[in-house]
Amino acid sequence: VLQNIEADSYWCMSKLLDGIQDNYTFAQPGIQKKVKMLEELVSRIDEQVHRHLDQHEVKYLQFAFRWMNNLLMREVPLQCTIRLWDTYQSEPEGFSHFHLYVCAAFLVRWRKEILEEKDFQELLIFLQNLPTVHWGNEEISVLLAEAYRLKFAFADAPNHYKK
Repeated sequence: VLQNIEADSYWCMSKLLDGIQDNYTFAQPGIQKKVKMLEELVSRIDEQVHRHLDQHEVKYLQFAFRWMNNLLMREVPLQCTIRLWDTYQSEPEGFSHFHLYVCAAFLVRWRKEILEEKDFQELLIFLQNLPTVHWGNEEISVLLAEAYRLKFAFADAPNHYKK
């Protein structure tokens, strides 16, 4: 039984790391690229949020780096992380590709609150401490549904997220 658990654990970890090795090498080029892709995608999905962040000189790297580095693990409760990562495991290229759409949906989810913040410091504090402590299955399911919608709208149309 232990050997089977060990084998399953190995293959799960292999699957997790399969498309995100570049996130954890020198200078983390994978994360840099994903943050840039997130910025381009959000500029297409919600130009008003994108412009608001830009006007207040909030760089995506200042908040989204952690989202990409920790795969949203620090942003949502453990039960939500398990649900999120389970979805990533079941998706082709879930950790390396679908995560981008989850992050875009996650950012746009806070649209109202983001647009209400009027200065750099308040925006950054909000984006680095999003109020998800009471999130449960319903909230993460809605987030994943929105991410799937974005993926189907934008994944096969790369010009949608290029300026």
